[in-house]
Amino acid sequence: MQSFITNVLTATLFMPHGNCYLWKPGLVWLHLLSDGFIALAYGSIPLTLIYFVCQRRDLPFSRVFLMFAAFIIACGITHTMAIWTIWHPDYWLFGLIKAITALISVYTALELIPLMPKAFDVASAVELEAANQRLEAEIQERQQTELALRRSQDEIHQKATLLEQALRDLQHAQAQLVHTEKMSSLGQLVAGLAHEINNPVNFIFGNLVHARNYAQDLLNLVSLYDKHYPQTVPEIKTTAEQIDLAFLREDLPRLLESMEVGTKRIRQIVLSLRNFARVDQAEVKAVDLHEGLEGTLLILQHQLKAKPGYAEIQIVKEYEDLPAVECYVGQLNQVFMNLLSNAIDALEESRTTDNGHQHPTPTIRIRTEAIAPNQVAIRIIDNGPGMSEKTQRQLFDPFFTTKPVGQGTGLGLSISYQIVVDRHRGQLKCRSAPGQGAEFAIEIPIQQPLLKGGVGCGALVST
Repeated sequence: MQSFITNVLTATLFMPHGNCYLWKPGLVWLHLLSDGFIALAYGSIPLTLIYFVCQRRDLPFSRVFLMFAAFIIACGITHTMAIWTIWHPDYWLFGLIKAITALISVYTALELIPLMPKAFDVASAVELEAANQRLEAEIQERQQTELALRRSQDEIHQKATLLEQALRDLQHAQAQLVHTEKMSSLGQLVAGLAHEINNPVNFIFGNLVHARNYAQDLLNLVSLYDKHYPQTVPEIKTTAEQIDLAFLREDLPRLLESMEVGTKRIRQIVLSLRNFARVDQAEVKAVDLHEGLEGTLLILQHQLKAKPGYAEIQIVKEYEDLPAVECYVGQLNQVFMNLLSNAIDALEESRTTDNGHQHPTPTIRIRTEAIAPNQVAIRIIDNGPGMSEKTQRQLFDPFFTTKPVGQGTGLGLSISYQIVVDRHRGQLKCRSAPGQGAEFAIEIPIQQPLLKGGVGCGALVST
C-alpha cells in the first residue's frame, strides 16, 4: 500500500500524464519514439522543400512550397512539445504552438484552393517531354530553313556576281562592236587616203630632182646666152624685163627647194599616219615610244596651233632615255591619241582669249620615265579645269562621257583602258582634282609575256 502511494505521488510530481500512461514503460517509449521520429521527419521534409525551391528559381507556386514547409515545421514542433509535456506540464505553450500550427495550416489551405486551377494547367512530365520534342523539332526545322535560306542567299549573291560580270562583259562587247563598226571604215579611209596622197607626193618628190636639174640647165643656158650675146633684140629685152629675169634666176632655185621641203613634209605626215595606224603591223614588236608620241603630236599639230580667239597650247616634253618597249604599236598610239585629244578638249575653255578673263598658258606636259627594271611610265598632264571624284570613278566605264551629245562616244578611255590593262598587262591611272588639272599615267612592262588576243587596232576615238 505504501509503494502504490509513492508511485502515485511520483507520477503526480514528475509525470503530468502519469495517470494516463499508468506507469507503463512500453507505452511511454511508444509515444516517445513515435513523436521523436515524426518530429525528425517533419524537420527534414521542410529542409528538402526549401532547398528544392532555392535551387529551382523558375519553379511555379514556390510560395505554396514554402507554406507547406512552415506547416510541416510547426507540426514537428507540436510533436516535440508532446514529448516535452510528458514530463513538463507546459500546456499553454503547447496550446500556443498548436494554435500557430492551425493558423499556418488554415492559411496554407486557403492559399492552395485558388491555385488548384493553375496547378491543373501545369503540364505533366509527359506533356513537357512532348513539348520539348516539338520545340526541338521546330528548332531543327528553323535551323534547316535558316541554312537553306543562307544557301539561297549565297546562290543569289553568286548569280548576281555572275550577272554583274556578264553585264560588264556585255558592255565591253558593245563598246568593241560599236568601236569596230564605227571606226573600221574610218581606218580604211585614213589608210586609203594616206596611200593616195603618198603616190602623187612620191611622183612629185621624185621629179623635183629632175625639175631642179632642168631648171638649172636652162638658167645656165640663159647665162651663156647673155655672156655671148650681150646685145639682144628689143623683143627679147622687153620680155626679159616683163618676167623680171634677174629675180626669176634667183627665186626659181629657192622655189624648187621650197617645193622639195613641202613634199618632204607631206611624206613625213603620211608616214606618221601610217606609223600611227600600223595597219600592216598587228604583232608585238619592240619600238621607241617617243616616235609614237611625236607622230601623234604631228597629227594633232593643227589643234595645238593658235587660231582666232584661241591661244596656242604649249607642249612640254620631258623625255628620258627609254629602251625599246614591246607592245602593239598601233593600239598604244591610239591610246596616246585619245589621251592627248582629251587633254586638248579639257584646255578648250582656258585657250579662249576674247572673253576678258586671264587664264594660265594652256600647257600639256608629256613625261616618260623608267619606274622599274621592267616598267616604263608615260604621263600626260594638263593644267585644265580638272575632274571631281565622282567623274573619275566612272571615267573608264563604256559610253560614259562628260561632253555634250554628239561630241563624244564615251568609248575612247574605255578602249584605252582595255588596251593598256588587258592587252599590255599594264595600268592606266588618273589623278585629278577640280581646278588642278589632270594627269593620266600609262604604266606598261618593257618586255611583254605571251599576249592573248584582245581589242583590235582601230582609228581615232574621242571620249
